[in-house]
Amino acid sequence: MTSAELTTAPAPSALRIPGPATPYQGDIARYWDGEARPVNLRLGDVDGLYHHHYGIGEVDTAALGGPQDRESENKLIAELHRLESAQADVLLGHLGDIGRGDTLVDAGCGRGGSMVMAHQRFGCSVEGVTLSAKQADFANGRAAELGIDDHVRATVCNMLSTPFATGSAAASWNNESSMYVDLDDLFAEHSRVLKVGGRYVTITGCWNPRYGQPSKWVSQINAHFECNIHSRREYLRAMADNRLVPQAVIDLTPDTLPYWQLRATSSLVTGIEDAFINSYRDGSFQYVLIAADRV
Repeated sequence: MTSAELTTAPAPSALRIPGPATPYQGDIARYWDGEARPVNLRLGDVDGLYHHHYGIGEVDTAALGGPQDRESENKLIAELHRLESAQADVLLGHLGDIGRGDTLVDAGCGRGGSMVMAHQRFGCSVEGVTLSAKQADFANGRAAELGIDDHVRATVCNMLSTPFATGSAAASWNNESSMYVDLDDLFAEHSRVLKVGGRYVTITGCWNPRYGQPSKWVSQINAHFECNIHSRREYLRAMADNRLVPQAVIDLTPDTLPYWQLRATSSLVTGIEDAFINSYRDGSFQYVLIAADRV
């Protein structure tokens, strides 16, 4: 089933946002309920994994075809999708030793691509939360189509106040979703949900404190996505305050530039590509992975 078929499913029930809810959270829910960018949907149509993050890794130029290739645009889109799935693979690879009986939490799960990949990789249960009822319906419809809806579920929920029992998750993550919330509140909730020794992983864009202040490019990204990008220093400080001890901090900036440079040549441009490319090049913005253990 393609994204077009999934989006013609019955309309979701009225939006529910369990407290604490704020007007800003309502704005973000409406933003993602209304979002239908081809760059997210067309890439997901390649193999049915619908992501809401970017890609890492070297571009396979041999897979792109030449300028006279009538399938060149489809091949470019497939390559962009390969890179974004590679990013999810890297995140999942940092979750540690996950068993089939474990439960994982995807905070800001979007349309569920990473949840599907996590279940396929570990055989475990995955609970996702999103403020968007439209995204949750899409993710649950996809899980049902794959026959894994007994293990993979998306819930309309504020990631700062989830319904999961204390200490119930073996691991949890945010994949490019932490810029929508206060980090102290976010990490307090992850720390509550994780068992002692559980692993938290985030991949995120963050502004570089060494640059001094958020650059004009970072400001453009904030405005485009209606978010509030944090600094790398803020992530580490908030983790320390909430019993999350970093085990790895990896700069993925050089690894994500090829994705953005390729995307800028595609038919799926959204107008924000130059802001990412320029900010990564001038050092004002970084793409990082942080893996931390709950102590």
